[in-house]
Amino acid sequence: MGGAVVDEGPTGVKAPDGGWGWAVLFGCFVITGFSYAFPKAVSVFFKELMREFGIGYSDTAWISSILLAMLYGTGPLCSVCVNRFGCRPVMLVGGLFASLGMVTASFCQSIIQVYLTTGVLTGLGLALNFQPSLIMLNRYFSKRRPIANGLAAAGSPVFLCALSPLGQLLQDHYGWRGGFLILGGLLLNCCVCAALMRPLGAPQAGGGPAPQRPARRLLDLSVFRDRGFVIYALAASIMVLGLFVPPVFVVSYAKDLGVPDTKAAFLLTILGFIDIFARPTAGFITGLKKVRPYSVYLFSFAMFFNGFTDLTGSTASDYGGLVVFCIFFGISYGMVGALQFEVLMAIVGTHKFSSAIGLVLLLEAVAVLIGPPSGGECPHPGREPPTPAVPARWLSMAGGRGVPRAHTACVPRCGTESSRRWGSGFLLDHEGLGQV
Repeated sequence: MGGAVVDEGPTGVKAPDGGWGWAVLFGCFVITGFSYAFPKAVSVFFKELMREFGIGYSDTAWISSILLAMLYGTGPLCSVCVNRFGCRPVMLVGGLFASLGMVTASFCQSIIQVYLTTGVLTGLGLALNFQPSLIMLNRYFSKRRPIANGLAAAGSPVFLCALSPLGQLLQDHYGWRGGFLILGGLLLNCCVCAALMRPLGAPQAGGGPAPQRPARRLLDLSVFRDRGFVIYALAASIMVLGLFVPPVFVVSYAKDLGVPDTKAAFLLTILGFIDIFARPTAGFITGLKKVRPYSVYLFSFAMFFNGFTDLTGSTASDYGGLVVFCIFFGISYGMVGALQFEVLMAIVGTHKFSSAIGLVLLLEAVAVLIGPPSGGECPHPGREPPTPAVPARWLSMAGGRGVPRAHTACVPRCGTESSRRWGSGFLLDHEGLGQV
């Protein structure tokens, strides 16, 4: 969902809302694609890993969970690194880490080694790329920020559409080890994207020196005094407990139903294809002048819709049912992905955004870590108890994702000092800068 950085760049620089920002947007698109699609795409290799190491669903699910936990839980670490060294150098190092993790994993002899290489090392590398890229994107865009975030978020489904069948193809021709090695090479493209992250220059005032940015704390813990932020953080943590379970297990679940491997992998392509259009569309709609002040309500609806889709999709027992589920899940998943950053900024305001998002991700990391393995412990076709109990328990945690819709009713909307402290930013102004 994002990252945290306190290096807010030079003071007094207005976001260009275009120009080189489009190159930054492209780099963020690619980084987002690798960061979010990779933990799902590696699920194509789970069956081979299970046969290679004699393990079960829950054991293989830890790979995706550790990847996501590193992506979420290293927000404060990325804050320190970017504040000290800047976005571009951190992203270059992150690209090397991400590639090195996958290349090293291709030589692993145990699942624990895979956890440490693919999970920890690659996950850390992706985090060091993803989080700074988001900060750079939000520096370059202000008025067009909703659509920019929506387009950047579309990288996730685009890469999911490509990486899932590519992973299956690589596994069929080169095995999981060869597939991991080639994917490691592809991750070096993160370094290319890092080169696009050109810092914004400070304006010169009458030929004098550029204004200096005031010193700031690495993490602003005062956001916890904002009741809106606290509710958002708790709701988001509940949401991610089940958010990544369906994409991680839908391929393996389809294979257990007797679906051929290629058709099973195609489910992620369907999900990703729908997601491609859902994210920019949600970003465009949110950017409309009359809609943007109420983006938080649209985000709450997206959360509820996603949970409802999971619960109704739990009845799918054949390939056709899984296809329908992936279509509706892709719509709701795309809406959540496109709106999450805009809404958090609406709640806390621009000045506290970098600290707030890092703390949110740190809280979500625990839920991300235990979510997929918990789903892997649930029964699957061919095991006891029988099939009807499988998807219901597999996705039952998703029902809690309807809870976040209640948070919009918990925050005052009046203009008093108390309401600004306890519920600031739930209604955006038309420029989208929020209340602070």
